[in-house]
Amino acid sequence: MTRKYNPKEIEPKWQDRWEQDRIYKVDDNPNKPKWYFLTMFPYPSGRLHIGHWFMYAPPDAKARYLRMKGQNVFFPMGFDAFGLPAENAAIKHNLNPAKWTIDNMAYMRKEFRTMGASYAWSNEVITCDPKYYKWTQWLFIQFFKQGLAYRKKAPVDWCPKCNTSLAREQVKGEDRICDRCQTPVTKKDLDQWLFRITKYADELLDFSKIEWPERVRTLQTEWIGRSEGAEITFEVDSPVKQSITVFTTRPDTLFGATSLIIAPEHPFVEQITSTEQRQAVEDYINQTKRVTEIDRLATTREKTGVWTGAHAVHPFTKAKIQIWIADYVLMNYGTGAIMSVPAHDERDFAFAKKYNLPIPVVIEPPNWDGSALDEAYTGEGKLINSTQFDGKSSEEGKKAVTQALEELGQGRAAITYRLHDWLISRQRYWGAPIPMVHCRECGTVPVPEEQLPVLLPEVVEFLPTGESPLKLNKEFRITDCPECGGEAERDTDTMDTFVDSSWYWFRYLNPEKADGWIDTEKAVEWLPVDEYAGGIEHATMHLLYARFFTKALRDMGFVNHGEPFTRLFNQGLMLGEDGFKMSKSRGNVIDPDSQVEIYGADVFRTYLMFIGPWESGGPWSGQGIEGVVRFYRKVWNFILEPAEQSNAEATQEE
Repeated sequence: MTRKYNPKEIEPKWQDRWEQDRIYKVDDNPNKPKWYFLTMFPYPSGRLHIGHWFMYAPPDAKARYLRMKGQNVFFPMGFDAFGLPAENAAIKHNLNPAKWTIDNMAYMRKEFRTMGASYAWSNEVITCDPKYYKWTQWLFIQFFKQGLAYRKKAPVDWCPKCNTSLAREQVKGEDRICDRCQTPVTKKDLDQWLFRITKYADELLDFSKIEWPERVRTLQTEWIGRSEGAEITFEVDSPVKQSITVFTTRPDTLFGATSLIIAPEHPFVEQITSTEQRQAVEDYINQTKRVTEIDRLATTREKTGVWTGAHAVHPFTKAKIQIWIADYVLMNYGTGAIMSVPAHDERDFAFAKKYNLPIPVVIEPPNWDGSALDEAYTGEGKLINSTQFDGKSSEEGKKAVTQALEELGQGRAAITYRLHDWLISRQRYWGAPIPMVHCRECGTVPVPEEQLPVLLPEVVEFLPTGESPLKLNKEFRITDCPECGGEAERDTDTMDTFVDSSWYWFRYLNPEKADGWIDTEKAVEWLPVDEYAGGIEHATMHLLYARFFTKALRDMGFVNHGEPFTRLFNQGLMLGEDGFKMSKSRGNVIDPDSQVEIYGADVFRTYLMFIGPWESGGPWSGQGIEGVVRFYRKVWNFILEPAEQSNAEATQEE
C-alpha cells in the first residue's frame, strides 16, 4: 500500500473490489429492518454535472451509514431515458435517439462508478427499454379501463412555419418564438390523451400520511387550488336561449357584478359576438394565442379585453350587463367565465378603470364615507346595495344569496379546483407509444395486453408536418382492429415522459419480471419508499403525478398504500464561487470530472457534505476543498505512520 495518500491509486482498486463482490446488491434478509432509499433518477444527458453530484453524493453517504447500522438498505438507480433532447440530437446529428441515449448511459454509469456510489445496479431500470415501457403501456390501458385515461381536443403550442406542435422547451423567451425558426408561436387544438388527475384533487390535498417539506406541500396545495363558492347562471340576452355559468368564491358580491368576462377560447364567443364587434374580437383572439397561460395570469400584467357586443341578464335585478372577453380568464380554469365585480376584486377593478365600466360598492369597507373607491376592497363586511340581502355579513350573504339562486334555478353551491387534467400526449417519436387503436367501426380500443409492448420502429423520418414522426411510418400506423379485425390505425402520439417516472420505483423491485408490472411479494416487503431525495422544482409535476399514480393503483387493487414516498428531502442549489448560479456565461462553472482528477472522488464528496446544509446548498470554495485535502492526508498519515512521525508530517504540511 502506498505510504502517501494517492486517490488515483486507492479509489479504482476499491471500486473494482466493490463491483466484483457485489456488496451493494440488496439483501432480502427479513431479520433486518428495511429502508427503501431513493434519489430521483437522471436523464441520460451525457455526463454528471455538479448538480448531480450534490444531489447524489450525500444520500449515498446516508445509505452507507444506514447499512453500517444494520439496516437492510435498498438503494437502486436507473435512467429516465425517453425525452425531447434525444430526439433533437437525432435530428441534429442524423442518428437514432436510442444510440445517443445508450451511449450517454454508458458514460454516466462510469461516472457514477467514479463517484463511488453504492447503488444496487442489478436492479437498474431504463424507461426506454421495451421491458419497461411494455408495462407503462399496460398501466395506461388499466387507466383507460377505469375511465382515468380519455381523449379530447386540447390546445398545444404550434409553430405555423415549421407546421409542428412544440414542447415547452422549444418555445423561447417572453416573445414566445419557435427555437427552430424564430417564428412567433400560437395555440392550436389537437386530439390529445389526458389522465383524470382531478378525480383525486381532494385526496391530493391530504398530506397527513407523509413527512414532506412544508414548501412542497404549500406548492401542491396552491397548484390544486381548491375553492368553495357558488356556480351562478346568467341568461344571455338574445333570441336564441343561451346561458353562461360562472364560478365565484364570493356570491355575496353578486349585486356588484357589472359585466361577465369569458375566456377568448370560450365556445360561446363566436355565437354571441355582434357583427359590429366581430373584427375586434377576432383580432383579440389571435393576439391571445401568442401568450402563455402563466403570462395571462400574471398579476403585474395589464388587463385587456374586448366587448363582444352581447349582454347577459342579472339573475336578481334583471339588469343587462355587458359580456366581454379578456385573456386573464382561462378556459381551463373553472367554467371559463367570471362575473366581474370591480369594487371587490383587484383584477376587475383595474379592468373597469381601463374601460370606464361602473364600480358599484356592495360590501361596505371599514369607515367608508360613500365616496368612490381608490382601490378594490377585497375584505368581508356588511352587504349594501344588495336589496333584500342588505345588512347581512359576508358569510351570511354567501349562504343566503346561494340559497336564493337555487330557488330561482340559477345557481348552486359548488367547489372548483385550479388543477386540471394531465395532458400526456406528445407528437414526438422518442417516448412510449400510446397503446390504442382507432377503428372506424369500433372506435378507440386498447391493444390486447398479450400484444404489448407496442414497439417503436427503429427507422422514422423527422419532418415538420406537425404530427408525430410515427404517423409517417405506414408500417407502424396501419394495423388490424383488435375487436372487428378490420383495417385500423394505431395512435401515433407518445406519452409524456412524466408518465414513465410516475411509477419507476415499483419496477426497481424486480426489473426483470416478465409476467407482471410489479413483484407483489417484494412490494409487501419494501413499499412504500421510506425516503426520497431530489429537487423541489418537481413539486407540482413529477411529485404530484407520482402521488396520483399511487392512489389510482391502490384503487385498482394493485398496491395497498396511497402515498409513494413516506419522507421527502429537497437539496439546495450549488452556486459558483462568486455566489451566483453556475453558468457558462458567468464563467463560474465547476466541472466535477476535473475536480475528481485533481483531488479524487472521496475528497470531492466530503467537501460537498460540508459545504452547508444540504437543503440550502451554497457557493463553491476552492479554499474549502483544499481544507478537506489536508484532512484526508492527516487521517491517512495517522493510520499508517507512528504517532510521532505522523504528527511531524502533519505539522510540516500545515
